[in-house]
Amino acid sequence: MLSVSNLSVQFGKRVLFDDVNTTFNSGNCYGIIGANGAGKSTFLKILAGKMDPTSGQVHLEPGKRMSVLEQNHNLYDEHTVLETILMGNKPLYKIKTELDALYADYSDENADKIGELQVQFEEMNGWNADSDAAALLSNLGIKEDLHYSLMKDLDGKQKVRVLLAQALFGNPDVLIMDEPTNDLDYETISWLENFLANYNNCVIVVSHDRHFLDAVCTHISDIDFGKINHYSGNYTFWYESSQLAARQRAQQNKKAEEKKKELEEFIRRFSANVAKSKQATSRKKMIDKLNIADIKPSSRRYPAIIFEREREAGDQILNVEKLSASLDGEVLFKDVHLNLAKGDKVVVYSKDSRATTAFYQIINGKEKADTGKYSWGVTTSQSYLPLDNSEYFNNKLTLVDWLRQWATTEEEREEVYIRGFLGKMIFSGEEALKTANVLSGGEKVRCMLSRMMMMRANVLMLDEPTNHLDLESITAFNNSLKNFKGTVLFTTHDHEFAQTVANRVVELTPNGVIDRYMTFDEYMNDKKIKEQREKMYAVAV
Repeated sequence: MLSVSNLSVQFGKRVLFDDVNTTFNSGNCYGIIGANGAGKSTFLKILAGKMDPTSGQVHLEPGKRMSVLEQNHNLYDEHTVLETILMGNKPLYKIKTELDALYADYSDENADKIGELQVQFEEMNGWNADSDAAALLSNLGIKEDLHYSLMKDLDGKQKVRVLLAQALFGNPDVLIMDEPTNDLDYETISWLENFLANYNNCVIVVSHDRHFLDAVCTHISDIDFGKINHYSGNYTFWYESSQLAARQRAQQNKKAEEKKKELEEFIRRFSANVAKSKQATSRKKMIDKLNIADIKPSSRRYPAIIFEREREAGDQILNVEKLSASLDGEVLFKDVHLNLAKGDKVVVYSKDSRATTAFYQIINGKEKADTGKYSWGVTTSQSYLPLDNSEYFNNKLTLVDWLRQWATTEEEREEVYIRGFLGKMIFSGEEALKTANVLSGGEKVRCMLSRMMMMRANVLMLDEPTNHLDLESITAFNNSLKNFKGTVLFTTHDHEFAQTVANRVVELTPNGVIDRYMTFDEYMNDKKIKEQREKMYAVAV
């Protein structure tokens, strides 16, 4: 279907890919993974023909069509939404444009040409193109009254959905997508997961959403050491098997027979879980061959994220009464009552992300509520990771001096101690001397997590904590919160994060709050709660 031959990519002295040879087959969904900087997006650009490799070539089987999720959100600003979708299928759109021009200037001389084009158009299911495009748009949350609007009149999130519909349109033979779940809500991501689960052609995707990778991928394609290796199974299988393989390599004295039994038991358990999951509902999701024997050592580094408490909190954590907030006259949430219990791990959710951010800002004393009050228990200590952390990095302090600001003991103020701390968060050697004002988004989040760990609070508040993090950091962060003994309030678009950490869901709406002790999946799939949510998001009263 799509093959790569002798592909190498080099930027200056840095070799990104070295003589890569691989094939992507029809019927499979490949999740491209790799550490930050490994070349995931570069590889997709080369596959899509948007970038030339240093050497080697990409070959698409003759007669096959490739579709790529467009990253330039302003490219189609002068076109209508519906026309933008049709342009995703270039051969069909070309014929449609020719036909429209011939219809406008009809004559006996061009009748034969029109007839030829109409036959081709019908073979491409062109007469249903408008209705198919409209259906995709509706499924992705673009209402019908916007279908004939110009793209430039849409907001950023709407443009993302239109461009996703464009990529999916016309059943392409090869579908290439870089971070397709960005800016999508839970319902839209679920729709996309189901769509791709039943997609019979070749899909190649980069995503930091582990739940999405688990739901859609038949193979994981790992970029490491300048090579690409395909492994059967989804992301969880790749991650857990790679961890097991690493442990076994470290256990040099363990008998081969014991290792074999351990591997067989692991695959048996994983296969049983797959059979019970949504993966068993379609041919795409079936994993016929699971084998971890060939998984190679990885260059990945996982940060050591460990949250400890200076002291245990009492029973009184947080009490919120009749809290309301609005922005420019628009109600974000109203009449929120909340009593937080010790040990609760609460995912704070809203269809409007401004609502959750306002809630955190209020209970951290950074903004005022319209009505209501809140009080923290006297034994609590809070640590907050805000959505916007820029105010913490408007200085030229080195990372050593930056982190020293939150040291509480003489030992913690020592450079050796701070360097050791930073090293655990993947800032080693000279990286510890970077200045705060030049850090990337992911580096800033890792610094903020270092700060939170040093504060040793018994209540953590996290507003979209996985933003800018790579899969390794997200996985380590996820595991640390599962093991944390304190109380957590967090908001995230990472489905796996929400499902595996939270024991309680609190949803903020313009007409009140929904508060349930249950997992995130149980909450989102409960029919009665779905009905209640629809009512609560009606026009504020």
